Amino acid sequence: MLFLAAVSHFGAKLHRPRLIAVGCFLMAVGAFLTGLTHFFMGRHQTSVTFALCVVAACVRESSSNMWIYVFLGNALRGIGETPVTPLGISYIDDFSKAENSPFYIACLQTITLLGPMFGFLLGSYCAKLYVDIGYVDMESVTITPRDSRWVGAWWMGFFVSSVLLLTSSIPFWFLPRSLPQQEGEEEKPDETQEAGTEALRFLPSLKRLVGTPAYFLLLCGSILKFNSFIGMFTFKAKYMEQQFGQSASRANFLIGVLNLPAVAVGIFLGGLLMKRYKLSVVSGAQLSFATSFLAYLLLLLQFGTKCDNLPVAGLTISYNGYLFSVSTMLFSECNSDCSCSAEEWDPVCSDSGITYISPCLAGCLTSSGHGKHTLFHNCSCVSESYPPGSSMSVRLGQCPHAKSCSRSFTSYMAISVLSSFINSLGATPGYMVIIRFVELWAKYLTTVMLQRLPLSAGGIPAPVYFGALIDSTCLKWSIKKCGGRGACRMYDSDMYRYVALEMDSAAAVTVERGNKEKLDNHTDDKDNSAEKIQQRN
Repeated sequence: MLFLAAVSHFGAKLHRPRLIAVGCFLMAVGAFLTGLTHFFMGRHQTSVTFALCVVAACVRESSSNMWIYVFLGNALRGIGETPVTPLGISYIDDFSKAENSPFYIACLQTITLLGPMFGFLLGSYCAKLYVDIGYVDMESVTITPRDSRWVGAWWMGFFVSSVLLLTSSIPFWFLPRSLPQQEGEEEKPDETQEAGTEALRFLPSLKRLVGTPAYFLLLCGSILKFNSFIGMFTFKAKYMEQQFGQSASRANFLIGVLNLPAVAVGIFLGGLLMKRYKLSVVSGAQLSFATSFLAYLLLLLQFGTKCDNLPVAGLTISYNGYLFSVSTMLFSECNSDCSCSAEEWDPVCSDSGITYISPCLAGCLTSSGHGKHTLFHNCSCVSESYPPGSSMSVRLGQCPHAKSCSRSFTSYMAISVLSSFINSLGATPGYMVIIRFVELWAKYLTTVMLQRLPLSAGGIPAPVYFGALIDSTCLKWSIKKCGGRGACRMYDSDMYRYVALEMDSAAAVTVERGNKEKLDNHTDDKDNSAEKIQQRN
């Protein structure tokens, strides 16, 4: 955010391709620094002991300073990212015909989505690998990627990204400062000199830009839209894990191969529509509004795609298998003599499909097997929900969701992909509305504010309050070794769905109202702005 104004206002005064190259280099350094913290930390600890009664001494760990390296790495990546999109788009727009710009920018934004798509696929692969792979015997690890305690090899993705960013910076050093004008396009003013002149009038320029009603409304709408998009997208994989029982690896994979390609195709087709039919400013605003509103209606359908809470004894059902309202009744007569700890989370699954929080709370007396193949026997609590003579054994791990949940997940993904495509179809027309509306002197400031300010203003608070509201639906918290709340082990599926989708839909409604006002303003001022648009083109 600190570099937004400087890059937007003085970008044309400098060599834009080389400035982008410097940004890529800074991002590479930042990614490398973030991934490096893994090797400064100790090994990840995961419980491998299933004794019924364990008295452990508490040794309080010293506070870690690793957050400083992560903070610096993120700061460098943020600074490096600032010039890439705004200066890249303005570089394209300066040296292309006015009617070709939407198509070129749509191509750029479509290709840009290949990055997140590759990132999700890489994240999917890394999530399958244990965080300390290469340093531990994987046979001794008793949890699987579907377990809430699993930590994947997060650090590998940062190193791969660092290498790719460093490689991508090389071609930008050899691009010229300016390109020849396309045939039939009039020579545009020397924006380097213009930017230098306007540097003395930065605050008046900013005031005049924000004072443009259509631009101000679009800026507010973009902030709300990014607020909804980033908040939901940050926790989308987690939502798929908790609501439908998907692993983190599979959730990231599906987002990468289904959602993001749909967005890329939508953005590309949106630019193609503007070029093919030569849509005006008002027509572009109308298309943007229509697609966003239709995507919002599809979002409402996601309320119907759900999975019931997993049957977990003491959390969502009683120990005899009867359903009851979500509550905390972890102890029963069947485990009253076991001296169990309510803080444990080592879930086991019975043949009836009921999950127990730990072998102790299931009343198990003996065990057999090793690692992931451990079985627990003579479990007194299991007999309460079983017919007489049935098995009283449980296996390590949480029970899977019912088969009907797979059908709900398929419906959810179909609606999600269709909504992503339709929403992105109006992205390029909506963006070109404002690019064509403002005057030439404000182009750099407009581009960077429209790209970076909404991303920052929407991206900073959204994960905080989204996360806080999601945490309010937690049923079972882990407890740290020396006390204090840890990570959530299980959520209330129904409450989680209502919280996540209602926040997303509420923001979408507000965005649509803002878009409608913006469209009305454009229609009312069509005659007054026609002359400015003609001059710009």
